[in-house]
Amino acid sequence: MSKPESIMIDDVKYIKESDIKEPVVIGEKRIIVADRGWVFVGDCVDNDDGSVTINNAKNIRRWGTKKGLGELASGATSGTTFDEYGTVKTVAVVTIAVTGGW
Repeated sequence: MSKPESIMIDDVKYIKESDIKEPVVIGEKRIIVADRGWVFVGDCVDNDDGSVTINNAKNIRRWGTKKGLGELASGATSGTTFDEYGTVKTVAVVTIAVTGGW
């Protein structure tokens, strides 16, 4: 007989603590895809209104990758073109964690 994965008590579903997944934590340094295809990388702060402020922002004009945007998570390639933008506030369509190199 298999063990139950959850139980119901008074119409509330309970699951095992070991089945709770920890949320993914994305650091401050991120690649942000914004509206209309704008792509930025920088030090991000999440705002209460759902937007993100990107400090030390760089606008990535040309990815210069062979495997897509995710390849830039470890830093710019020799073919990447970007411009310094200062501070940008936008709504993120996609957020990619940066592991280094920027």
